[in-house]
Amino acid sequence: MTKAAVMSVTSYIAGQPRSARAVLTRVRRIIRRAIPDAEEVISYKIPTYKLHGRAVLYFAGWKAHYSLYPVSAGLIAALDVPAGKYEIRNSTIRFPLDKPVPAALIARIAKHRACSAGL
Repeated sequence: MTKAAVMSVTSYIAGQPRSARAVLTRVRRIIRRAIPDAEEVISYKIPTYKLHGRAVLYFAGWKAHYSLYPVSAGLIAALDVPAGKYEIRNSTIRFPLDKPVPAALIARIAKHRACSAGL
């Protein structure tokens, strides 16, 4: 499936390599539980979570990792993310696909983004 054809998060995940689907499904479930009132949409051709019409969190799958956007230095400091454990740059935190999903951290990021958006 081409990214241009993506109309839902379900189709986005289905279009990813088989090795990434279970991980991305888990990430999706974690975010949905963390911010249950968020609207789940596709924006910029990737899964997006909106509250009151404003995007608060995005995720995307890549060849060897998946990413959450946006994350700031302040968010990383507030959540006490161990230095060097994950690649963080350009408002993005990357998680390796071949490592366990850090569910608690992803949930904290989602909740923090929702709260810091003032929603």
